[in-house]
Amino acid sequence: MAELDLEFRGKLALITGATTGPKNLQYLANPPSKHRRRLRACSLAQWRQLALTCASGEEKMFALEEELRALRLRPDQLPALLAAQIEPLVISMHEVDLAQADSIEHLFTGIAKSHGKLGPDILVSNAGYGKLTSDVADIDVAEFDHTISVNLRAAFILSKLSIPHMAARRWGRIVYVSSLAAHGASINGCHYAASKAGLHGLMKSLAAKHARDGITVNDVAPGMIGETGMIPDASHTVGTAGNVRNIPVGRLGRPDEVAKVVVMFCSTGYMTDQSVVLAGELK
Repeated sequence: MAELDLEFRGKLALITGATTGPKNLQYLANPPSKHRRRLRACSLAQWRQLALTCASGEEKMFALEEELRALRLRPDQLPALLAAQIEPLVISMHEVDLAQADSIEHLFTGIAKSHGKLGPDILVSNAGYGKLTSDVADIDVAEFDHTISVNLRAAFILSKLSIPHMAARRWGRIVYVSSLAAHGASINGCHYAASKAGLHGLMKSLAAKHARDGITVNDVAPGMIGETGMIPDASHTVGTAGNVRNIPVGRLGRPDEVAKVVVMFCSTGYMTDQSVVLAGELK
């Protein structure tokens, strides 16, 4: 029987696409104050190890690392930290081209050097690629292949390299950030929808095969999330099916709302093979 473990003591989380949704990472690394107050009860979400990736941009990586390191406990809190045998937040930053298999493999070499582990305990496949191209006639084969490589093949390789480590420890969490497009609705083209639908299928297959290994596999399928590279604000939805006026709740989603679902998946070992659609009732 897999160990019941709802804490993140000593766990290493690998999160791809770190610089594309910083608010997601702020929540994952620094939960609301009501959770931080549980230090004495060893609520360790704020203190797990983080391996973060981005496609390019050393400036963004450095800025994000500094921001996350600023979230450490104050020096006067260190005695309580040490007494509880809680390790400080350890962050490693990795520039990775998710369209290249050898770049992903090199990532795991870097993780081993930085964290002394062969793989992550928690994998959040957050990075993605997509252009607002809806007409199939405008999608060339190269664009189709690149979209599949980044959104689907990369998640497969990341999972393939992570699962042996998780299975050996009898504990693992895999969360894919999919899309409402996987369920049929999309302001993007069929290539993007196909990549996200494939991610959903990958989730269901791996969840069934590795439940007995203590590994849960789930996905969150956001739709129309603002403050992101694809949708900076509501003006970018005008003239599309995802126009804010078409969203029943009347607004775009927020990155931190996606992060909360990710945290939920990582915090329970009894939920697997599930997809949570986070789209404000947009169909």
